[in-house]
Amino acid sequence: MSIWSRLIESIQKIAAKAGSLADLLGAPTPPEKSVAFAIAVVALGAKIAKADGQVTRDEVDAFKEVFFIPPGEEKNAARVFNLAREDSAGFEGYATRIRAMFRDDDDRATLEDILDGLFHIAGADGVYDPRELEFLARVAEIFEIEQRCFDRLLARHDPSISDPYQLLGVLADAPLEEVKAAWRALVRETHPDRMMARGVPEEAVKLATERLQALNAAYERIKTDRAGAHG
Repeated sequence: MSIWSRLIESIQKIAAKAGSLADLLGAPTPPEKSVAFAIAVVALGAKIAKADGQVTRDEVDAFKEVFFIPPGEEKNAARVFNLAREDSAGFEGYATRIRAMFRDDDDRATLEDILDGLFHIAGADGVYDPRELEFLARVAEIFEIEQRCFDRLLARHDPSISDPYQLLGVLADAPLEEVKAAWRALVRETHPDRMMARGVPEEAVKLATERLQALNAAYERIKTDRAGAHG
C-alpha cells in the first residue's frame, strides 16, 4: 500500500473527529512515522507554496518531485494536498505537533529531512521570497534545528549561494580531514536505507539522489581548489 493510500485510510479513520490534517498528529493513537512525515511535508509544503501569496505550477511540480506519485494514486495525492492547502490550521501548529512526535535525538535527521523538502518546494520558482525564508526559519526554530544546519540546507537549494563549505557545514579554514569527515557523515545520513529507517517514506527518498550529488560536488570542489592553491 502506497503512502497516499495509507494517508487516506488514516484520514478516514478519524474523519468524524478530526477538523484538519493536524488533528491526525494529535490523535490518541498517532500515525506511524512514515505517515506523520508525509503529513508534515504535504501540509507544510502546501502552506509554504502559498507563503509568498501565490501557488505556482513550479511549486506544485516541486511537491511532486519530493514525493513520487505512482500511477493510480494521483487522486489520493491530490485529495491530501488539497485538504492541506484549504486547511485553516496555521503552519506553526503543524510544525509543533511534528516536533512533539519526533522528540528523540535519533529523530533530528528526520526533522532535517522535512525541512529539506520544504526548501525544495519554496525554491522551485528560482527565488526565495523573504516570506518563504521567514516561514522556513520559523519551522527550523520550532524543530530546534541549529542555524548551521539551516544555512547548509539554504546553501544547497539557493542557486545564488555558491559556498561548498557552507553546504558541508564546515568552516572555510577547516583541515581537509575535517571536511572529509563532515562529507562522509552527511553522505551516510543521506543513504536511502538510512532515510527510510528513520521514517522517511520510500516515495520521498528520491531527493537523496539530488542531495548526494550536491554533497559530492561540494567536496570535489574543495579538494580541487586546495590542490590548485598548493600547485
